[in-house]
Amino acid sequence: MNDEIYMRQALALAANGAGRTHPNPTVGAVIVSEGVVAGEGWHRGPGRPHAEIEAINKAGDRCKGATLYVTLEPCAATGRTPPCTLGILKAGITRVVYASSDPNPKMSGGGIWLADRGISVTANILETEADALNRPFLYAHRLGRPYVIAKAAVSLDGKLATRRMHSQWISNEISRKHSHVLRAECHALLVGSGTLNMDNPSLTVRHAPLEGRPPLRVMFGSHAPAFRPDYNFADGEVPARLYVCHDNRHISDWQHAGVDVVRVDGIVPMLRHLVVDHRWQILLEGGGGLHAAFLEARLTDEMVLYQAPILIGGSDAVGLWQGTGVNRVDEAPRLVDVRRQMFGEDQMIRGRVVYPEV
Repeated sequence: MNDEIYMRQALALAANGAGRTHPNPTVGAVIVSEGVVAGEGWHRGPGRPHAEIEAINKAGDRCKGATLYVTLEPCAATGRTPPCTLGILKAGITRVVYASSDPNPKMSGGGIWLADRGISVTANILETEADALNRPFLYAHRLGRPYVIAKAAVSLDGKLATRRMHSQWISNEISRKHSHVLRAECHALLVGSGTLNMDNPSLTVRHAPLEGRPPLRVMFGSHAPAFRPDYNFADGEVPARLYVCHDNRHISDWQHAGVDVVRVDGIVPMLRHLVVDHRWQILLEGGGGLHAAFLEARLTDEMVLYQAPILIGGSDAVGLWQGTGVNRVDEAPRLVDVRRQMFGEDQMIRGRVVYPEV
């Protein structure tokens, strides 16, 4: 179908904005007049023209009677820029085809607005592909929480550390450098108190280009751990935040060191707080306990494992899922859309997590 052909072109254009548009979505647009592409556009960043307007400006008078293909429903309200629906109407476009419906209540309704003014509207063409480009944006607005990517270096037998809590380094240097690409794609990097104490992680992006503000350092735990001056977490290089479920005497020490401390009642309230702060994609880098908590709450959305060709063994070694686990194999979460890549002798396994129906 021609609609799918032109929508794929719009999706390719949208991908140019990946990592550059937050907190706006990535969007691409194509205008077709008499079977020929008359204009193209993609959103280049907050405050810049939306994809539809870029395409309209390039197409000019050829917009009259043309069809607009856009990867996200045109916005119907004024934000940093005027509503795209008004620009579409003024340009003389007579048909609009979009992929994803806009989940932002402040901007949605553009398709209905256009249809009410006599413009032909076709919705949800290649919606799945378009949604994949904007998962953090869609999760934030539809579910009220960030998109969670869990990352871990594991042995062949699924261990994160030895029985004496030694873990440096399971994965090789190539894998570790690649993990910084993941960090650069995220808005917050999350560990638990155990990882903070044992590994003293820096939680910074060092081997990948960074668009926009650096990821927020985040620790989640029942209490604030005792403060140590040597914690990289509190060195002031990037913002840091503790989420704790209970107050204790150590909180003031962290606050004096410039670390934000927020009291929450669990993981879900923490995630909601992060969404309000526009931290819409987080990288979970914790130990087996934190991974277990997210998996058992069905909150891990994607998993990236760097599997090294080593065996650690031992029932007391730290596993990826230290919690209760499942009772039956058919209850197990499964990775789908799996991608594999070799980094030296390490294998990266990446896929979205699908949970069985309960």
